[in-house]
Amino acid sequence: MAASSNPEEFRSAFGGTIFEPGDDGYDEARSPWNGDIDHRPVLIARCSSPGDVALALDYAASKGLEVSVRGGAHSYRGTAVTDGGVMIDLSALNTVVVDVEAKTARVGGGTTLATLDAATQEHGLAAPAGVISHTGVAGLTLGGGMGWLTRLAGLSIDNLLSAEVVLANGEVVRASAESHPDLFWGLRGGGGNFGVVTEFEFRLYEIGPMISFGMFFWGLESGREVLRLARDYIPTLPPNSAVLIGVGLSAPPAPFVPEEFHGRKGHALLVVGYGPPDDHAEMVSPLREQVPPLFEFLTPMPFTALQQLFDEDAPWGVLGYEKSLDIDDLSDEVIDVLADLGGGGTSPMSFLPIFSLAGRFTEISEDDTAFGGSRSPHYTVNIEGASHDREIFETDRAWVRSVFDALSPYASNVGGYVNFMAEADADRVRTSYGPDKYDRLAAVKATYDPGNVFHLNANIKPALT
Repeated sequence: MAASSNPEEFRSAFGGTIFEPGDDGYDEARSPWNGDIDHRPVLIARCSSPGDVALALDYAASKGLEVSVRGGAHSYRGTAVTDGGVMIDLSALNTVVVDVEAKTARVGGGTTLATLDAATQEHGLAAPAGVISHTGVAGLTLGGGMGWLTRLAGLSIDNLLSAEVVLANGEVVRASAESHPDLFWGLRGGGGNFGVVTEFEFRLYEIGPMISFGMFFWGLESGREVLRLARDYIPTLPPNSAVLIGVGLSAPPAPFVPEEFHGRKGHALLVVGYGPPDDHAEMVSPLREQVPPLFEFLTPMPFTALQQLFDEDAPWGVLGYEKSLDIDDLSDEVIDVLADLGGGGTSPMSFLPIFSLAGRFTEISEDDTAFGGSRSPHYTVNIEGASHDREIFETDRAWVRSVFDALSPYASNVGGYVNFMAEADADRVRTSYGPDKYDRLAAVKATYDPGNVFHLNANIKPALT
């Protein structure tokens, strides 16, 4: 495709919608989830096809402008929005086509989890994804994709069958195990480093429409006892379950929470069962026997409601900051740190969700995907600070950093999960992947994006050739 620096020629060829500063809709289109980010692209190209993406890349190259790619824009880093460059906006590419017999779905690169869940749950099916429904499928998947189905079905990347990708040179390819296998490997965990994914094809599972949900909540004063209970309890759970630890979680002002506990910070275990309700009831019974909770809530729940459970804790436009790391076990030393510091967030939206990575997740070989982390059973600790108030946000950002520093000596991967990096500096990214996997990713990068066009991400620089 011949590069054209003529804006009118670009507009006439482009099939989507273009926003420039001053246009109606520009400010909405440039606003990411994290309200702490205030970037102003010189042009936003809301694409309607892979061809539009290629045109936008071509135009940016002709002008020497930086490129960013917006899928769902649900990122603490805010890298979906370039400052002074061209933003490729995929939000109009949000179609989900479900093949019920094959149990697969083709999903547009601008789709959110809410749209994906609604389309698949019409057929009693689900794709392994995240835990907040306004997250974009693209960013979540390309970094790994952990959530409520990880124990049962693995990460999102473990269930990715193919991807349609627009490369930096405008070429459109379909990556899979049979076609461009090196690119397919890199896409499964290597982030948005290699191209613009305009369509994902996922394997689906028979889940829902109803699941069994249990929430058990204890006060901060019970921290050590509760976390030791979690350490012993979580390894006993069957594969058709899910669990999340909420350290420093604020009890919501919901009808199922006794009024005296509304807003109280404490520790919670959220346990989900995908089998018969009686199995779930038996599964959670040890939680009330050993350390009696302040309150508990057991209920059948639509799977779509489970996927939206944390939406109110991460509202659009909130000021957000996070750091993460991996730990092999809830050791006594880790528990001491979590019990002493985990409840220190000022905002009710600031807490530590801890993901248990086990079950099907561990059955995938370390080298099968580019996921930045071990495939052995472990925990990913995400430390989140969020508030609409600037002063509280700054206080909680300092708290996030202090908890991270205190946990770091006990981490198996201090780089953490690439999707949980508010600051993705080169050393942290390399640490997350480890030297061997990073070097392999750098080689893939050199093949598909030698000019590092796609650098607004957890960036992997092209290997020198």
